[in-house]
Amino acid sequence: MDPLSDILALLQPKSVETYGVMSGGEWALDFPRSYEGIKFGAVARGGCFLRVSGEPAPFRLEEGDCYLLTGQPYWLGSDLSLAGIDARAIFVDLKTRVARHGPQEDIFLVGGRLMFDASHQILLTGALPAVMHIPAAADEAAVLRWTLKQLAKELTELRPGGLLMSEHLGHILFVNALRLHMAAEGEVAPGWLKGLNDPRIGRALRAVHAEPARRWTLEVLAKEAGMSRTAFALHFKALVGWPPLDYLLRWRMRLAARALLSPERNRLSDIALSVGYESESAFSAAFKRAMGCSPKHYQGRAKQPV
Repeated sequence: MDPLSDILALLQPKSVETYGVMSGGEWALDFPRSYEGIKFGAVARGGCFLRVSGEPAPFRLEEGDCYLLTGQPYWLGSDLSLAGIDARAIFVDLKTRVARHGPQEDIFLVGGRLMFDASHQILLTGALPAVMHIPAAADEAAVLRWTLKQLAKELTELRPGGLLMSEHLGHILFVNALRLHMAAEGEVAPGWLKGLNDPRIGRALRAVHAEPARRWTLEVLAKEAGMSRTAFALHFKALVGWPPLDYLLRWRMRLAARALLSPERNRLSDIALSVGYESESAFSAAFKRAMGCSPKHYQGRAKQPV
């Protein structure tokens, strides 16, 4: 798989929520609290404004537009001068998962939230801005429109398997919006997203993801990128945010973390070998350095009831 697929597969959401909001006339909803996970939304019908805490200017959302949010409080409404009603107070139909607010229904928003394991979420949210706006006019927007149409149907029509379909469509909407954002904003997006969009650094990232257990050195990675050692190290850190070998360590340990929680109960020595360590002691030291605890402690903490 490519690095984006690798990372999203590793960050398999532990839950996917989908919902819809129908409104119209003069209306405004306030989402005043910070939240965990990634929220995504799209305008299936109509248009409105989006204002995100900490952002200097609001966004105008037109039909077909998508947005992704990474934890900041936000506001949605028809007029920027309106005070929002606390969104938690509006009624949500438990069967359709659609909330109705306002005197009309000429606006239909669909969206959801993906929740990730806390130990992995930083890999994703740390690479994304607080808000991403993907206009309907973006390249490949036809795929988004199809997904929006299907998700809207699943949320408003009580069809068999609707909940499962909505979850999958929500995940597709999220991944496709992320891909479009990378294509449109790659030069300014921070973290590994920016690295993936660079032809030379992207080659090194693909090599690391293809063979995480290989004995990588700075020289070998620089050769993969077709650059000198110094130029590669500087360029990699500028784009990705971490030095190359730090990124390698973090990626290996997140693969190890997934293996530690696998129901297959892999032996520690096998996990160590799978991520490039010949001894358990060296692996354990590296894991603790990257994840903040020993492998056994990580396993035990994950099994504790929430």
